[in-house]
Amino acid sequence: MLTKYNESLSKNFSYSKSFFYAKIKYMQANSFIDRVKVYVKAGKGGDGCLSFRREKFIEFGGPNGGSGGKGGDIVFKAEPNLTTLQDLAYNPHIEAPNGEKGGTYNKTGLNGKDKIILVPLGTIIKENDNVLADLTKPGEEVVIAKGGRGGRGNQSFKSRFNTAPRIAENGQPGEEKTLILELKVLADVGLVGFPNAGKSTFLTAVSAARPKIAGYPFTTLNPNLGIASHKGKSFVVADIPGIIEGASLGKGLGHQFLKHIERTRVLVHLVDPFGYEDLSAEKSIKVIQKELKTFDKNLAKKPQILVINKSDIDGAQEIYEKLKKKFKDQTIYFISAAGAQGINKVLDNIVKELSKAPVVVAKKKEKVLPKVHLVEPMFVLTKVDENTFQITGKKIEEFIAMTNFSQPEAVQRLRGIFKKFGLEKALQKEGITEGATILACGKEFEWNGSFDEEVSALPDRIGGYKRRATKQERLDKRKARRQAKNI
Repeated sequence: MLTKYNESLSKNFSYSKSFFYAKIKYMQANSFIDRVKVYVKAGKGGDGCLSFRREKFIEFGGPNGGSGGKGGDIVFKAEPNLTTLQDLAYNPHIEAPNGEKGGTYNKTGLNGKDKIILVPLGTIIKENDNVLADLTKPGEEVVIAKGGRGGRGNQSFKSRFNTAPRIAENGQPGEEKTLILELKVLADVGLVGFPNAGKSTFLTAVSAARPKIAGYPFTTLNPNLGIASHKGKSFVVADIPGIIEGASLGKGLGHQFLKHIERTRVLVHLVDPFGYEDLSAEKSIKVIQKELKTFDKNLAKKPQILVINKSDIDGAQEIYEKLKKKFKDQTIYFISAAGAQGINKVLDNIVKELSKAPVVVAKKKEKVLPKVHLVEPMFVLTKVDENTFQITGKKIEEFIAMTNFSQPEAVQRLRGIFKKFGLEKALQKEGITEGATILACGKEFEWNGSFDEEVSALPDRIGGYKRRATKQERLDKRKARRQAKNI
């Protein structure tokens, strides 16, 4: 039995291992990754320190516990030298360092170092379909997840009423988010057309880029970028993989390719004079224009240069002449990308169109609208069953997470916060009974009738220091003194 178990275990391990390497190999083959899901977690703040100054000849040294350091932030930064989100696909879990603990003699803990994540230009960061940032400028930075603040030491709680506080906070937890990163290529010129129209060959002819070129369709599976220079002007050219009919509706990988054209300023439409499959050259031109308009109306408004490729093939000249008559309102260029014939005229027109279509920064229309301030409730109380209540809420969960439950004074402070927030009244309104369970932030509390009753159950002396009486206890003492005087 043991031998069989070991054989099955080794077989399962070999399967999982081969699957892992197959996945790595697939990702390496498809190195251009334009959409990834990442999980970010900012650093937790450092815990506060609970200490007292104890030195010779100093009778009442007092508290001297310092506060913890701030947790590190998660920062995304646009890097122009990157062209893919491949690194994040391999490492989707991102965490920033935590802050250091506070020390004695009022020493503040060291802040956690910010985690800077480099992403390509044109990266859009989303959370729950809401756009958090759009990084389009080199070096542009945005803080996506903020680190937690450091917990306060007992020196911060010193007052004239409580000169020897024995309380220190835990560090505030950092923000955690699940993000979707999308890359939209930033280029000046976009090459569009059906598969095998010669887009990659054109990119090779006008720039130093060397994409894969072959005599069959769908050779280009990912966008390729190249920098072209003509008459002292430099511009970025993007070779977009071939578009097929129905791409605007998501057929094939339509949406994945078409989104990369959205940020281009000029479109160069390359056409195979012999068409694509059953489509003629004239029909293919109309199909591509329709797909662009259906996907985004703004794409149809972009300057579009129509180029008939493969002029070095017999019969191409006749088709070019026919297309010139069909599209009289549009200048059509006749080139051979493979033979580098007629390309300069196309480049002249590209430079001319780029000068007319500068990069436009979208300005938001200023509208005078009433200010709306969304106030998140301190807590939300949910009755799970007769003896169980669930408390949720960002603020109250933060207070619970920052409370050190090994310190009686910290527990006493938390109960006071609960009462000030109106939690006690809300629980009584829901009909809570003694012995009921309260769930909050992964912890369980038992209800004993009142927060004050639980506070008074603390010991009178804590570590040699007399515990300060609660408000209810002080009122009871005053009442007892008055009654004694009347007697």
